Formats: sequence, structure tokens, C-alpha cells
Amino acid sequence: MNAQNPDTAGTGSATTGARAVGADTAASITEGRASLGIELGSTRIKACLIGPDAEVLATGSHEWENVYADKLWTYSLDAVWAGLQAAYAELVQNVQQQYGVTPERYAAMGVSAMMHGYLAFDADGELLAPFRTWRNTNTGVAAAELTELLGVNIPLRWSIAHLHQAVVDAEPHVPEIRFLTTLAGYVHWTLTGEKVLGVGDASGMFPIDSATRDYDAALVARYDGLAAGRVPALNDLLPRVLVAGTAAGNLTDEGAALLDPTGTLRPGIPFAPPEGDAGTGMVATCAVAPRTGNVSAGTSIFAMVVLERPLSEVHHELDLVTTPSGDAVAMVHCNNGASELAAWANMFTAFSAAAGAPQTPDATYAALFSAALEGEPDAGGLLAYNHLAGEPIAGLDEGRPLVVRTPDSRLTLPNFMRAQLYGVFGTLALGMDVLHGEGVQLDRMYAHGGMFRTAGVAQRFLAAALDAPVAVAETASEGGAWGMAVLAAYVADDSGRDLDQWLRETVFATAPILTADPEPADVAGFASYLDRYRAGLAVEAAAVASL
Repeated sequence: MNAQNPDTAGTGSATTGARAVGADTAASITEGRASLGIELGSTRIKACLIGPDAEVLATGSHEWENVYADKLWTYSLDAVWAGLQAAYAELVQNVQQQYGVTPERYAAMGVSAMMHGYLAFDADGELLAPFRTWRNTNTGVAAAELTELLGVNIPLRWSIAHLHQAVVDAEPHVPEIRFLTTLAGYVHWTLTGEKVLGVGDASGMFPIDSATRDYDAALVARYDGLAAGRVPALNDLLPRVLVAGTAAGNLTDEGAALLDPTGTLRPGIPFAPPEGDAGTGMVATCAVAPRTGNVSAGTSIFAMVVLERPLSEVHHELDLVTTPSGDAVAMVHCNNGASELAAWANMFTAFSAAAGAPQTPDATYAALFSAALEGEPDAGGLLAYNHLAGEPIAGLDEGRPLVVRTPDSRLTLPNFMRAQLYGVFGTLALGMDVLHGEGVQLDRMYAHGGMFRTAGVAQRFLAAALDAPVAVAETASEGGAWGMAVLAAYVADDSGRDLDQWLRETVFATAPILTADPEPADVAGFASYLDRYRAGLAVEAAAVASL
């Protein structure tokens, strides 16, 4: 027997295997066995292509920003389509570079987007008012009136709150409204011609009855009675509700040409029900069964906890929404997530360039997150408020980002960065305290979003904030676009399994998952930080009033 060179042993078979895998992947793409998910987030539109076993094959993205115009946060519809085309074109380019093929069709597609907000159209399909995003907090009068009328918490950002505020204010366009939907619903409608919505996204428009997996008929009747003569009946205005796994239409000729102006993309591709970013986050973390939950961190941050039983009372800190299958979920939604953290990271990146040692954004994040691990458990007495926008849970109509310290606080880079990371989770922790008071139990809590890419940092601090183990899957940084692609693949599956079973057995059966248990010193330190955070909200309120 001839001895092999250990540096080259197996090279031939590995290369042959790699070629075979590449050929198999190219074949699955050209034969239309891959699934496509697209998500319109607050700062980025992302497309994600997955194979039959849910592995990521290629991605594409486009950065965009909301605009503050006439005291409202909005995006133009032109920006929606320019961004979708750019993200899809980049995905196609990446497929071509990696596999040498151009995708023309998919097993299924799906669109997700930031939930809630207000997109109102007339009988001709024309937009009647600029898109009002979830970030707007001008609906206080309507939300309070609806919460009392319906007996469930109606948050400021919900679509019904935006509609009723327009009714209360007698806005001129209100009599012309014939269709109301979310951003995901609008994109889906434009691509397929179907006025439908996934139940999870629909639950951010109007309360859902989990028994029927549809809008709560009794509450619909109450609202129709209140608004009679001012707007059409809700069942005529709102999109039809569909649960995960239901076919939701097919890509039309016009939709294919709009998404892919090159003309390569073929019509006829089946679509999953359009979903909100909360639903795709639950799917991306395999958290759709009772006693599971997840945290999604981006421009906003929210926790979703699937309930075993109804809550005992109405809480303004909690939304009652659903999973993509229609099961009841308590949602702690905070308008402000990691944007202020990103602003500081960008400044440090700029400083590195000014100092003659330029760092990439990823390198900056890695260095700053690593520094945070060296900070004191309570962040050395520092406080960081990440409120760029209003924050209902914190009682703020507007936001003023602040860093606050006392003369005896220890201002160091590690403490500063730990305070910033704690600040991302501050308002979320206030809301989660309410769930704890309701006796809600969790078997597992997952986290996803870009800030969890640096292993063991944000995850560790979130575990401290929740005083519970936090798991992060390898797919966490892919986020909602991957989750939407998985929901699309579920439509193409004909096994008859429910969503939770299918996810556990097909998608997550062998997925690498890293779990961080809460460290006692961090738990005590975050608790001390949160006490100061609560007390300091008066400073935030004063800043809003004064600046």
C-alpha cells in the first residue's frame, strides 16, 4: 500500500464531490426546485434563495431609508419597486457567479415586510395617501378609542388605528378608500393580483380569532357599527386571510416583468401568503409552537411568545397577534432597536479612517462587541437610550437618543458599549416583565437578526435581560428573508404536516444551534441597569419636551 501525502490526501474525491454538489445545486435552480423569499425591512430589502433542504444558496439586498415628511414616516412606492428590482437583480447575479446558471422559475415564492402601517387605495388601485409606516405614533386618539370599544389592546401602529385616526380626523381621502393593506400585502397584490394576507400579518391590521384563523367577526361588527357611513364595511376593505401552507396565487406576466425587467423570470410561480416580519422571525427561529418564543432585533426590536392560554387582562405593553398558522401570540414590540447602536458603530468606523487605520464595518462591530464583554455587569453606571422614534411602552411620543451618566459613573469603552447593548434590550425588558407577571412559561427562546452575528455577545446580554436561555441558530443572521423562503417552500410541500412539525423535522432537524444560559453576574447587573433605566425615563421625557 502506498502512503498518501497528508496535505493532499483525499483531494481528488473532495474536488469531485464539490463539483457534484455544485452541479446538483445548479440543477435544482434551473429545474425550479429552489424557493425564493423577499423581505422589505426598515433599512434593507433582502432576497434569499434556498434549496430543497432550506440551505441558503444565494442572497441579494438593497439598502433604503424611510423619509420623515409632513411629520410622518414613509417610503415612496417608487422606492419600493426600485429596491425590490435591485435586490432581486443582485441575487440573480450571485446565482450566476456561484453556479453558472440564471434562475427562471422557482418551486414557490413569498413576500414579507415590516408589519402594520397604512396603505389605502381607491377603486382604481391608486394610493390615496403616502404610506404610513409602523413607526408613526400619531394615532393615539384612535388607538385609545378602539382599545375601549374592542376590549383588546390596539397599538398605535396597527392598521386599524391608522384607518380610524384618518376617520376621526375626517381626512379628505377617507370616503374614497376601497382597499386597505400592509406593505407585504401591497407587493403581493401587485405581483399576483390577489388581495390576500397571511394571518400573522393580518393580525397587525385587526384582531384575529385564533379559533377561526380570521378577523374576529364580533369585533368587526363593533367597528362597522362605530364607523358606519364613514368607511365601507371592514370585510370589504381588508385583505382575505390565509394560513401558512395555503396557495396564495401565482406570479402574473406583469408581476414577473416588474420584479425582473430583463424578462428572464417566468410567470406562473406559486406564492405563499404574504407575511409580516414578526411571522418570518418566528419561522426563522422555529418558534411557532406554544411555550416557544423569539426575539427579532433590527431597526425595531420585538419578542414573540406563543401562548398556551389567553391573558388575564388587557396590557398596553402587549399586542395579541398570531403565528403564520394562526395561533395566539403575545408580542412585545419596541419601535427602537439597533439603529442608535449602528450610528455609534458608524462613528467609530469613521474615526478609524481618520486615525489612519481604517476598519470595515464588520471589524468595527466585532471590536466594539468584544469590548462590551469586558464591561462591568451594570455598565459602570452608564445609561443609553436608543429612542430615535416614539416608544409607547416607555410612554414617549417622540424619541431623543441619550447617553446619561453621573459624576461617579465609569466612562470606559467597555462600559459604554455594554450600556449601548443593554439599551437595545431596555424597553423590551419592560414589556417582558408584564408577561412574567401573567405567569407565561417558556421552554425555549430564540434570537435572530444581524446583531447576533458576533457570537456570544448580544446573545449573552439578551439572556441576562430575559433571565432565560437564548438560542441562536446558524441561520439567525439571514433573518426574515430566509424565513419567508422557508414559508414559500412549505407551500410546495405536500406531506400534510403542520408548520411546527414540518419545521422541526425538515428545516431544523440538523441545524447547528448555540445556546447561551444567563450568567448570574450579568442578570444582576442588567437588573440594576434596568432600575436606573426606568428612573431615567423622566430624563427622556424632559428631553422630548425641551429639545
